[in-house]
Amino acid sequence: MTNRLDVRGVYLITPDEPNTQRLLLRTAPLLGSITWLQYRNKQADAALRLRQAGALREACAAHDVPLIINDDAQLAAQVGAQGVHLGEDDGDVAAARALLGEQAIIGVSCYDDIERARAAAEAGASYVAFGAFFPTTTKQTTRRATPALLQQAAELNLPRVAIGGIAPAQVPALVTAGADLIAVVSGVYAAPDPVAAVQGYRAGFAAQRGKL
Repeated sequence: MTNRLDVRGVYLITPDEPNTQRLLLRTAPLLGSITWLQYRNKQADAALRLRQAGALREACAAHDVPLIINDDAQLAAQVGAQGVHLGEDDGDVAAARALLGEQAIIGVSCYDDIERARAAAEAGASYVAFGAFFPTTTKQTTRRATPALLQQAAELNLPRVAIGGIAPAQVPALVTAGADLIAVVSGVYAAPDPVAAVQGYRAGFAAQRGKL
């Protein structure tokens, strides 16, 4: 990316849903209220991932929501997604940029590590993600990020994503610390009313920076 992305809001990440139609039914009502969608399914084989990513790409296009693919730049290119999110062992930013193009959204998991974030920024990442901020059932991790880390990462001049066990009530403090996007999986998908849950997360931004 040649310019800093100006984004804020809910960064929704899909759960490990084996049924593509059910995944669409669960996700479609949320697309009008989120900023980005990340497709992540650690239980799916390559064929299912291709089907699900392609279906989500079409649904996202109808709502003008960028689709980011977790861990797989090749799949992102295959379905025409807007970007890829890279974890610790998922390839490098330069290779993803070469494959997906200068306008692709390329994010990097930085956990609790400002030096990893600095390296990602230097390599040309579009955003950096920190976490987990709180205990989470989605992904086992012992790493804990802090609001101070979000503040420190302001030096990078990149959007900052906060992830990991975040409840709506915790959003205002993270936004105040510098989070541009709040990434959520079970906080939305496991909620009794996922649509209302998204609105709860959005309200945390509105309280700090004006209406979304």
